[in-house]
Amino acid sequence: MILDNEGAVQEPREDLPGNAGPASAGPCEPEGIDAVGLLAEKEVELAATIDRLKRLQAEFENYRKRSARDVAALRERVADGEICSFLPLFDSLERAFTAYRETKDAEGFVVGVEKIFGQFRQILEQKGLKRICTIGERYDPELHEALASLPSEEEKNTVIEELSPGYARDGRTLLPSKVAVSQGPGAEEKEES
Repeated sequence: MILDNEGAVQEPREDLPGNAGPASAGPCEPEGIDAVGLLAEKEVELAATIDRLKRLQAEFENYRKRSARDVAALRERVADGEICSFLPLFDSLERAFTAYRETKDAEGFVVGVEKIFGQFRQILEQKGLKRICTIGERYDPELHEALASLPSEEEKNTVIEELSPGYARDGRTLLPSKVAVSQGPGAEEKEES
């Protein structure tokens, strides 16, 4: 029985699809659709997608390995280039020591080593290396490493002594200067009190 909007009872009509009587025992399939065929088609698509993913994964793994080999080869070439730039200095030093052993000419040896030192400095400058300025400069923890704080007439935190030089390249500190900094004027008086 079905109630209408006004509460009256209506009898079900058998000519309407919703009133077909007892439900059929099989699954509800719209006409013209083959579920088994559709499932088989989707399984083929899934297998193709899995195959593509496996191929992509293998390609990526090969790319990663190739990139690692390329980076390692580049590092070797860079290292080789750096070594080659210093080999003339090594050869010159070797010749200087050989000549000194043969002649025992200390003055000539010193002059030769000074020339080699000049070549060495020139190579470093060509590579962009610069010595960090220290004495009289304001202490900068990016450039300096303070090893001592000493009483001085200089303004507080001014570098008053370079204990070991520091170097920078392209605005980056490679090795900070080891320095002593001033405690400022009147620091001795405060310590004595």
